[in-house]
Amino acid sequence: MTGSAPTSDLTGWRSAPFTGASLTHDVYEKGTGPGVVLMPEIPGITPHVLGLADHLVEQGFTVAMPSLFGRPGRPETPLSFMGAFARLCVSSEFRAFALDARRPVADYIRALARDLNARTPGPGVGVIGMCFTGGFALAAAVDDAVLAPVVSQPTVPFPFGGARKADPGLSEEELTAVAARAGGENLCVLGLRFSEDGISPRERFTTLRARLGDAFDVIELDSRKGNAAGFAKGAHQVLTAEVREEPGHPALAARERVVAFLRERLAGTAA
Repeated sequence: MTGSAPTSDLTGWRSAPFTGASLTHDVYEKGTGPGVVLMPEIPGITPHVLGLADHLVEQGFTVAMPSLFGRPGRPETPLSFMGAFARLCVSSEFRAFALDARRPVADYIRALARDLNARTPGPGVGVIGMCFTGGFALAAAVDDAVLAPVVSQPTVPFPFGGARKADPGLSEEELTAVAARAGGENLCVLGLRFSEDGISPRERFTTLRARLGDAFDVIELDSRKGNAAGFAKGAHQVLTAEVREEPGHPALAARERVVAFLRERLAGTAA
């Protein structure tokens, strides 16, 4: 694996259970500097997710990864993916199909963000969600401790039908609170997706842009370039994409834009 997420393992990561909102998950932590909560994508904390996490640590952040599903450090396989997917579909913690839903896991992430903020320097923390966890990063921004939510290729609720495609992935109450923060210039949100990604539909970002306005900054990678840009035409993963290590590669540029966004919001360093 090269580029935006080189392969990695759990070496150097310290683990401890964290309880918040009546939920308990192991959290893996590493680094110094401003805090970033990094949520895994299906099937869990894979070597590719760890590669992204290690990159953030190298860039000067304290990264906390909650193990929300799957076995940490296990490579992604079709079997591990389908096993995690099947469990998540029926989990009340995530409510994968529900419209206008307040999901219990979002309360847990908010509690984790507050805890990390209390232990790290800077005015607040960042939260990165990817794929299944993409929308949870935005829901976490209800809390004032979250200053830099990154919503990467969000898929929940699963986009079956027009209503679910346009659903922002959090409740109306939560979205209203986030929009109020954005309107008061206290919050910026970064969204990422591939242009032709049907799993993370454009309609969802259209909803968020309508509600958050200019506070919602979107990076959309052009899927139509396909192999010419070093990724498959059906690409979905942005921050953990397998790409060539070359200057200016769109997926690498997206990853570095995320790093700059986190620095600007959490460390006061201009992007």
